[in-house]
Amino acid sequence: MNFKLIGINHNSAPLEVRERLSVPEARLPEAVRYLVEQPGVEEGMVLSTCNRVEVLTTVRQEADLRKFFPGYFGVSQDSLDGHWYEFEQRDAVRHVFRVASSLDSMVVGEPQILGQVKEAYAVARGIGAVHSALDALLSRAFAVAKRVRSETAVGSSSISISAVAVQLAEKIFGSLQGRTVFLVGAGKMAELAARHLTANGAARLLVCNRTHERAVRLAEIFGGEAIPYERLYETAECADIVLTSTGAPDPIFRREHGEMLLSRRRNRPMFFVDIAVPRNVHPDVNKLDGMFVYDVDDLQLVADSNSAERRKEAQRAEQIVETEVERFAARMKSLHVVPTILSLQEYCETIRQAEIDRIRGRLGKISPEQEAAIEAMTRGIINKLLHTPITTLKSTAASPEAATIEDVIRRIFNLEPKNLDSKSGNSGRKKTED
Repeated sequence: MNFKLIGINHNSAPLEVRERLSVPEARLPEAVRYLVEQPGVEEGMVLSTCNRVEVLTTVRQEADLRKFFPGYFGVSQDSLDGHWYEFEQRDAVRHVFRVASSLDSMVVGEPQILGQVKEAYAVARGIGAVHSALDALLSRAFAVAKRVRSETAVGSSSISISAVAVQLAEKIFGSLQGRTVFLVGAGKMAELAARHLTANGAARLLVCNRTHERAVRLAEIFGGEAIPYERLYETAECADIVLTSTGAPDPIFRREHGEMLLSRRRNRPMFFVDIAVPRNVHPDVNKLDGMFVYDVDDLQLVADSNSAERRKEAQRAEQIVETEVERFAARMKSLHVVPTILSLQEYCETIRQAEIDRIRGRLGKISPEQEAAIEAMTRGIINKLLHTPITTLKSTAASPEAATIEDVIRRIFNLEPKNLDSKSGNSGRKKTED
């Protein structure tokens, strides 16, 4: 087990840093390929959400994951110093389990992150960047997340970033009754926001997206109106609240757009809730009198005020995660003895077959029944002789003396390194190192 993870998130880096490292969904395969091409990286996966960008790998000792971010994103390493975090081995396992279980999210217990982890895993696996070790880790992470959901109430009152955005809008206006809301973007986040907006009384819902068909579909679901993208700026003026969640690499609304909208609205205030990373609304818009812009970092203040009960349940969830980390670590350690067990079995099987061949000439012609009896007897002897050493190897695999016991057994049975490179032994070792 040689897991290594490096990343930044909403706790370690401000939004202006995170948005420079965001990976659009369409470019995720490219990012993963770049990752696994780095020296020392054997397996890799990239997770990019509005609140985090992380790379998870299995590596050789010489791998330096810090070079991935400057190399792929074209940013200086100095600009990232103090913002990223690194985890190895058990700490990396714990972090992956916590992320999948939504214990490391801005909104503790929000359900979207598990789906995002699964999508990142599927992309990496689809291009052949995930093999045995990461496959085992991610499969276990999904099981841990399910256990946390079923055994605690951490997700019972869970809310998403979209829901927090709607709560913020309510705080601004006191009520959404009679308000016109403009959704720019028609993805999953926008759909969640539309669900909460309509449930909280928004009078009119406008939806705009570069792909107009998606805007039409979303508007039809919630009884809204789809706006062609080319009419975005001429239509936005009628909205009290503009909620943006597109994957655009550059701001959609800049200072000149804000000035235009204020003029058309005759200086009536306008609120932007920007849940996109990179941001869809330039920070300069917030400098205009009558324009108020809130981004995902601002949403954390709202989320924190609503998370007391979830954090209480999260303490129970953390205990589950810790137990699962220990179980996974023990399982991975046990894989280290597989090559020795396989080589030991092959060694004894070679001796058994050689002895049968040696005495077969002395016995002369024997019946099929006698042949079966000899086969069963010799196999029984070998199995009984190997029972104790194999059981000992398995039961002590996670203990401090495991390496010593394995070395003693290798010496007793003369299992040289070349024996451990046999087809079966090498297969076991590959599983351990991947």
